[in-house]
Amino acid sequence: MLNYSTSEENYIKAIYHLQKEGTVTTNELAAELSTRPASVTDMMKKLRTKKLVHYEAYKGFRLTPEGRKLALIIIRRHRLWEFFLAEKLKFSWDEVHAVAEDLEHVSSKKLIDKLDEFLGFPRYDPHGDPIPDANGKIETSKQVCLIDLPLNKAAVVCYVSDQSTEMLELLSHKKIGIGTRLEIKKKFSFDQSLEIKLRQQSATTISGDLAKNIFVKYDE
Repeated sequence: MLNYSTSEENYIKAIYHLQKEGTVTTNELAAELSTRPASVTDMMKKLRTKKLVHYEAYKGFRLTPEGRKLALIIIRRHRLWEFFLAEKLKFSWDEVHAVAEDLEHVSSKKLIDKLDEFLGFPRYDPHGDPIPDANGKIETSKQVCLIDLPLNKAAVVCYVSDQSTEMLELLSHKKIGIGTRLEIKKKFSFDQSLEIKLRQQSATTISGDLAKNIFVKYDE
């Protein structure tokens, strides 16, 4: 595989995340990367030349199969480094993302494969995002938003959609993390807040806005 610049890799990863909603526009990508639309246009021309994106002026763009393959490699690096930082170096889960943003550009496949083996081939990063395997396959799991979880149904937190520092700090304060087991004891229709019960803790109330960002799977 060819080597790509840090900027090119950042663009490819951003397009991968944005194109889940369909074709990506210049303005959407500019907003995501905090850059000017003209800069996006220049980069799209470069990435099209490298056969990483399908790009047509004024019509948006999507990754080619080769572009998607590269995106998954970058995401694999990022999420493995996040797991390493959290599990082995004991970084808090709201600290790992920024550090992994730098480490994800270390392109040695041998290093990443050895890291994966050293960590025991983890399937999910500290935020619950699936880690692509060495072949680019990415696992999907059945999950439900906490808001939609039935009352008194045991579940395990498996994913957090808003991974901002502020959100992760709030979740840590509430003692909620990936793997936390909980049940909903009461739902309040007024503001969609929930009374939840964590294992071996007193019941507590969380806002509907917080609950909408927490996803769970049923506790088997």
